[in-house]
Amino acid sequence: MDVPESSLTVLFDDPFWVGIFERREGGTLSVSKITFGAEPKDYEVYDFLLTHYAVLSFSPPLPNTAKSAIPKSPKSVRRQVRGAVRSSSVGTKAQQALKLHQEQQGVAKKARQREKRQEEQQRRFDLKQQKHREKHRGH
Repeated sequence: MDVPESSLTVLFDDPFWVGIFERREGGTLSVSKITFGAEPKDYEVYDFLLTHYAVLSFSPPLPNTAKSAIPKSPKSVRRQVRGAVRSSSVGTKAQQALKLHQEQQGVAKKARQREKRQEEQQRRFDLKQQKHREKHRGH
């Protein structure tokens, strides 16, 4: 059985500081993006996660094909850590998951807007019909 893994990457995405929260569980990857604004302190990030983790909006799970190969030599471990520290970019899987989540939110927003627009048109039509009936009531 897979043990759930989580990681948080805080980076500067001009003009805001953002956090990319990755959750790996059962061979899948889900991602959530958090916008902090000003550069957050460590305790602020920790407090944010403790208070808002339950309401984070994660992307739908994507299959996680990343291999968790354990490096064999200390040199390769050091090289891997140095590369992780240097790179401030988010992994491509995380970017794909965020993009998918963003697209799904956009589709849902369009559907809500379409429904709201149709309700408003129906309300206006009903009001117009009512005024029309009131004008011709006495004739």
